[in-house]
This record gives sequence, C-alpha cells and structure tokens, in this order.
Amino acid sequence: MITIKPFAFNPFMVNTYVLFDETREVIIVDAACSDQREEELLVNFLESNSLKLVRNINTHCHIDHILGNVFIEERFGIRPEYHPAGDSFLVRAKEVGAAYGFNVERVPEAARLLEDNEMIRWGNSSLKVLYTPGHADGSCCLYNKEQGFVITGDVLFRDSIGRTDLPTGNFDVLMESLQEKLFTLPDDTVAYPGHGPETEIGYEKLNNPFIR
Repeated sequence: MITIKPFAFNPFMVNTYVLFDETREVIIVDAACSDQREEELLVNFLESNSLKLVRNINTHCHIDHILGNVFIEERFGIRPEYHPAGDSFLVRAKEVGAAYGFNVERVPEAARLLEDNEMIRWGNSSLKVLYTPGHADGSCCLYNKEQGFVITGDVLFRDSIGRTDLPTGNFDVLMESLQEKLFTLPDDTVAYPGHGPETEIGYEKLNNPFIR
C-alpha cells in the first residue's frame, strides 16, 4: 500500500510528494525544496523512516517544481524524469529562476523521459502517466487505480485549475485534458494537486467554477 507524505516547499508552496510502500522504496514527485532547511526536512524524513529514494518525477518543468532536482541528484545520485515536451522550460531555467530570486546553477540531465500511459514502478507500487497539457507543455498527472488517487501537478486544484497565461498555456487544451484524462476517472478519486489542499474528482466536476 502506498503512503503519501506531502511537503510544501519554496515561496510558491509547491506540494512535494514522497510516496513509499512496505518495501521502503520511495519516489518523490516535484522535488521543490529550495534551501537548506527544506532539504534537511526531506532528508530527515527519509532517514528517520528508513526509506530509500529510487526515482524523482516531475509533473511538469516550471521553475517552482524543479528547484530540488540538483539537490536530489547530488545527495542521492538520482536524476529527474519528466515528459520530453517540458524541455523548453529547462533551457530557460537559469534565466527564469533568477527573475524569481532563485539561483539555478544547472539543470540535471533526465534519467529518462516519460511517455503517456506508461507505468512508473517502484517497490510493489506503480503510477500511470497521464499526459495532460494545457497549463504547460509536458504536464503529466500520475494515477493509481488501486488506491484511487491521482497527483495532478498544476492541472487541477481544489476549486480551480492551472493558469494558462504562461508560455505554452492554452485554456482549450487544458479543458480537453481535464475532460478526457481526469474527469473520466471515478468520482471518488482523490486528487493531490501541485499547490493547496487535496480534493476529489467528483467534487471538481460539480463545483469547480472553471469547468464548462
């Protein structure tokens, strides 16, 4: 059974998720730690629970979601995995990071590139990759059917959706991603977003003011 431990990291309060099961193997989703205090929080949690980090997944490559990738590579020897359509954001990561006050010295090479509908496996667990552009090219959600949850990155929030006014954002494409990939999941599927509190798919279908 997968246990999900969330952390809210960096000034953008990105939800970094640590997922592990009975094997004690771990994947991290959106490693967003941006300073020594946040890095120590993450390491202390892993060490105090005897957990072994084995994969680092990015839901998308906006600067606030990738700030911890260098630390994860240097501390654990694990490079990130993301959809190849997100590459354009990594090319400008140093420049964009500086605009927001972050010192992005380099961007680690990908360990591998994710594909739509592939299974991310670790320990006895797995997540299905759902390619969901619209907020940003390369945006993916991560679905576990057995436990009924999905990590939505910045595609879907409680009572909101991802903004579409940034480069590669497109409202119509985002609506298509929501309707075809997320709103076809069971209504009781718990959604863990990239920012803010969790929600449920059925609740958002009925109550989200952006859904048409």
